[in-house]
Formats: sequence, structure tokens, C-alpha cells
Amino acid sequence: MSPSLRETAATALNLLVFSVVGAGLLSGVYSLTRDAIDKTEQAEKQALVAQTLPGGSFDNDLVRDARPLPVDPLLGLKKPGQAYVARKEGRPTALVLEAVAPDGYAGEIRMLVGIRADGRIAGVRVTSHHETPGLGDYIELTKNKWITAFDGHSLADTPAEQWKVRKDGGRFEYMAGATITPRAVIKATHRALQYFSAHREQLLRGTQ
Repeated sequence: MSPSLRETAATALNLLVFSVVGAGLLSGVYSLTRDAIDKTEQAEKQALVAQTLPGGSFDNDLVRDARPLPVDPLLGLKKPGQAYVARKEGRPTALVLEAVAPDGYAGEIRMLVGIRADGRIAGVRVTSHHETPGLGDYIELTKNKWITAFDGHSLADTPAEQWKVRKDGGRFEYMAGATITPRAVIKATHRALQYFSAHREQLLRGTQ
């Protein structure tokens, strides 16, 4: 074998060894940190879901007890989502539904809608959106209290025609110059309540 071929072979062998060792190290690090990462992600998701529920209203692990939600136009889901059943001493007290408002100003607005067992809204939170900064910010609780206006409302005490912004003859306030975003969130919240009403027993039993 010529010197140049030997040099090329040695270089290729070194690269192979480094690749194998590097892959092994990455795999080892992932194995060591996977449990910690999973626990952190679970805790973050649990905290986010819990924001839609009153304090002390559940004692179970919401994420662990989550149930799949089918694709349904009332929820705006394009793929299966999750329903989180809240229980206190084994009794279902509320449910948190993943929902999507498909008609935001800049696309989909992803939401969590917490609903008490009696059909009243416990809380609504926006988990992601692409609305215009400034105009769309007020659907985020950290920037505005607007989203809390849904708390306590139900299909029984808020007729269908009132699930609109005041400009359209409804019950809910809106920010001047920005009606598309609140319209989308209000409609999605109303539809989530309708879904809950249609499937209440199955959802609270965790069999949906």
C-alpha cells in the first residue's frame, strides 16, 4: 500500500472512531438526562393545565390522567388532542380541553379551556399564537386580564347570540382596532363548551 493510501485509510479510521465514540457519548448523556427532561416537561405541562382550574379543585396528576380527544370541528383540532380530567378525592370536578381557534388574524390560536363539572368555565388560557404584537397581546394573561372574562360563564347563562364581542352585539369586551383575535377566541371557547355539553358524561368518566 502506498504512503498516500495508508494516510487516507488512517484518516478514515480516525473519523470512524471519533464518530462512534461521539455517538456513544451523546446516547449516554441522553439516557442519563431523559428522565429529568421528561419530568420537567411533565411538570411544566401540569402547571399550564392547572392554570385553567381553581386552586385546590383537584388532587390528581392531570397530565398522567389525560385522555385522548378525537378530531372534532367543535374543538378545531386537525389531529387528536388531550382532555385533562381534574379529580378531588376520586370525584371528577372539572375538565380541561385542548382547543384551537382556526381563524385568528395570523392563523391558529391554540388554547386550553377549563370547564367545571357543572358546565361553567373555570379558566381559558392561550398556549400559542402568531397574532400581531401589541394588538394580539391581550389574549395572554401575563399581559392583560381580558382572558379571565370567560370565567364563570356557561351555555345556560350566556345565550349563543351573546358569545360575541360587544361590537357585534355580544357580551364580551374587545380592544379597539383589534376584533379578529377576540372574535376567534370567543368562538373557540363557545364551541369547546358545546363539545363538553355534548360529551359531558363520557369526558368526566375519562372514557371519551
